[in-house]
Order: sequence, then structure tokens, then C-alpha cells
Amino acid sequence: MKTYKVLLFVLFIKVLTFSSFRSVNDTKPIEKFVVVLDAGHGGHDHGNKGNGYKESEISLNIVLDIGKQLEKNPNIKVVYTRQTDVFVDLFERGQIANKAKANLFVSVHCNAHKSDAHGTETFVLGTHRNQTNFEVAKKENSVIFLEDDYKSKYGNFDPNSPESVMSILVVQEEYLDQSIMLASYIQNRFTTKLKRTNRGVKQAGFIVLHQTVMPSVLVEVGFLTNKEEGAYLNSAQGQKDMANNITSAILEYKHNLDGNVGGFDFEPHVVTPQVKEVQVAEIPKVTEVNKTIDTSIAYKVQIAATSKSIETKPTNFKGLNNITREKEGGLFKYFYGNTSNYNTIKLLEEEAIKKGYKSCFIVAFKDGKKISLTDALKTTTN
Repeated sequence: MKTYKVLLFVLFIKVLTFSSFRSVNDTKPIEKFVVVLDAGHGGHDHGNKGNGYKESEISLNIVLDIGKQLEKNPNIKVVYTRQTDVFVDLFERGQIANKAKANLFVSVHCNAHKSDAHGTETFVLGTHRNQTNFEVAKKENSVIFLEDDYKSKYGNFDPNSPESVMSILVVQEEYLDQSIMLASYIQNRFTTKLKRTNRGVKQAGFIVLHQTVMPSVLVEVGFLTNKEEGAYLNSAQGQKDMANNITSAILEYKHNLDGNVGGFDFEPHVVTPQVKEVQVAEIPKVTEVNKTIDTSIAYKVQIAATSKSIETKPTNFKGLNNITREKEGGLFKYFYGNTSNYNTIKLLEEEAIKKGYKSCFIVAFKDGKKISLTDALKTTTN
């Protein structure tokens, strides 16, 4: 009997010791996914006031709703550049994101135009493709003139100069792929779930995006200057709709980044129109291209980027073969196809889209190093 009690005591000590070791390991903090939410304008800067509505109020309401929803996820930390009607320098907004070591930066704005323009568009930092994109960026960048001592913060940057805007693009280049991915998710949801007019994913030189060193997007949720759209965005329902779909896009982005790249629909599948092609470069039409093929150029379709390494077998990528994986920074990027023929890669891109990779896009390499699609098409096209 005494021996039995001793054995029980020893067993109890072992269990207690094992439990204590497990508790140390189990309580190791999980690194959270940090999302910085930026409500455009604020304080004495009301933004545009189309039809008497205030952009600063609408953008703040949408951002606060997005944050409230994201904060329900225990693996996400939300940081705001502002939570009240206050003015925050563009420089400081970027610094807030950088200090938080954010994984994403999402800035929300409302558009304006002299015409009856309407619809949503989401921008990533890059070369403005046309005068319209430059004008949107110029309008948002002009906020720096409301800041104290803006010259010491931004040097010789001039929002009115296309050359000055071009000079700020280098910092964000390494995050462009991920920024485009999130922007595509956002636009796809606006178009398919809300049936908003899709103005596309675009590039422009926004100084607020330039200040950040992580994937970043600027969302123009619609035009306050359009009578119908302005009223919708000023309504509680309109703001809720926008917040819900931006939230879903962020969660979809995180889900895919975590390594869930095959066959996942964040919401029940809906058969809807396809999102317009991502406007990330001046890509000539195939019929305009000469017949020379430069074999030092390789085109691939980027279909996913994850923080974890995924085996490149077809079952992990909706049945697609010829998947390659490359590590770039802290991410693993997955590509479909490999060809010097631009016509061929366009067909592969269409196939990937049909398989469900609606935010996929073509990338180019020269002698194994990534180059811009524009530069690639100057030397090879078919």
C-alpha cells in the first residue's frame, strides 16, 4: 500500500513537471499580424466636400468599422493613424505604421471630380499611368502644404511635379506584388459583392504610401461629387458595406499569406463579372508587338505569396502544374508557367484566373532577375 502511494506521488510529480514545461511552451506569444488603418484627412483638413459631404468623416467612420471587425480576430493587432477628427501629417501616418512594424497599411479616402464620374479604385504606389492617376495623387499629396515645416519633412518633393512624384517610387518596389494582391482583393469584392463600378487597381505616386515600408494601398471608395454615390457613401449602410468588404479582403489576404493558397473562398462563391485587368504597367496590345522573342526574358504568372513554404504540387494549387516557388524577403512567392513568349503567358494568366486566381498577374525576369513588365516588353514581344 505504501509503495502504491509512493508510485502515485512520483507520477503526480512527473505530470506536474511535464505540465509546467508545456505551459512555458504553450504560452509563448504568437506574433500578431499588424494592420495599420489610415482614415484620410481630418481636423482642419476636411478633404473633398462633394455635395456638402465631408470626406474626413466618411473615411473615419469606415476605418473605425474595419478596425472593430478586425479586432475580433485574436491574431490581428489594429493600429489607427487617427480615431477622432484630428489632423495628422502624411509623414507621421507613415511613421506610425513603420514603428508598429505593420504587415499592412490601408488608407481610406473618397474621390471627387468635375464630371459625373463614379465607382471605386484602389491605388498602389507606382508610376502614374496617365494624367488622371497623376491628378488623383496630386490632390491627395497637396495636403502636405497644410503641415507645419513640410519642407524639412519632404525635402524638395513637389506634389505638382510629375518628375518629383516619379522619384518617390523606389522604397515601395519590393512590396508592390503584395500591395497589388490586396488591392485586387478589395476591388474584386467591391465589384462582385456590392456591384460598384470597377475603376481598377492603379498605380500613382501617393506620398502617404511612400512613407511606409510594408504592403500598402490607398482605397478610393467612391465619388462624393456624384449625387447618387455621394449619398450612398454618406449613409450608414454605404459605410457599413465598404467596411465589410475591405475587412473581408484584408482577411482573405492574410489567409492566403498564411499559406492557404488553394481553393479557398472567404465567403460563399458567387458567380460574378471578372475584375478588370490590374493596371500596373503600360502594356502594349499583343497586336502592336514585334515578332522578336528575347530568350533571356522569362514571363511567369504570380498566383500567390505566403509566409510559409508550400509544396508546389498541383493539389495545393487548384490542379495547376508547372508551379515554381521563390523566396523574396520574408515571403515565398508562387509562379505559374515560364516562357519567353508573351502571348503564351497571357493564355496561362487566363487559365489561372479561370481556376480562381483572380488577382494573379504577369511578372518578368531577365537572366534570372526580376524586371518591370514595361522594360521586358521593350525587348521581347511576340
